Amino acid sequence: MPEKNNLLKKQLHKDSVVNQVVKQITDSIIAGNLKPGDKLPTEPELCENFGIGRNSVREAIKILEAYGVVYIKRAEGTFVNDTYNHKMLDPMLYGILLDKNMRIDIIQVRKVLDTGMLYQIIGGITDEKMNQILKKFDNLKTVVLSENVTAKQVLQADVDFHLTLVESTENPILCNIHEYVDRITTPSREKTVELVLEKNQKETFILLHQKIINLLLEKNYQKIESVLAEHYQFWVEG
Repeated sequence: MPEKNNLLKKQLHKDSVVNQVVKQITDSIIAGNLKPGDKLPTEPELCENFGIGRNSVREAIKILEAYGVVYIKRAEGTFVNDTYNHKMLDPMLYGILLDKNMRIDIIQVRKVLDTGMLYQIIGGITDEKMNQILKKFDNLKTVVLSENVTAKQVLQADVDFHLTLVESTENPILCNIHEYVDRITTPSREKTVELVLEKNQKETFILLHQKIINLLLEKNYQKIESVLAEHYQFWVEG
């Protein structure tokens, strides 16, 4: 197997040296040439491999560290991160926030994720997992029907319900993506809940969640898309 030092060896164009160093290191990680926990070549080695100055290498490493891709151990060197870090998703988050169609697009993404998630849940649901989901649903109903309940309180109960759903898949990647989507949709979903409360649509809100429960209990794959299309009706209209 080629040495990692040789894998990070490429002549770069001077107009975007830092970005290209970031891309080269990231591509090496994606390709599996650099693995989680691996130590990167030293700063002088990277300078020699890329044919660039120390300032460019240092700036590239700072960016990768800010993204959570690498971490630095003093007196030891720079290493590829071997644990999940929320910072890894932040660059994509900022890109989405700049998109004018962000709200519509992210709703579509959420529907796609939930569709696949529900297929997986139905295929592997156990009594224990179903009981956990039912407990969160009961809590959601209690919160929604409470007097003087706030949108934040309802939203938190809703987040807990959907988080329990995704956690029942026991898929850590799906859980991380779900948490990320939850994070960027919180403001728009809170406005949607405010609309539900203003229009006194509490019963409808609960019913939409009950339909998710029903298709899980019935193991009804055929209803997944129609139930989800209805489930997000307030969010789409909001």
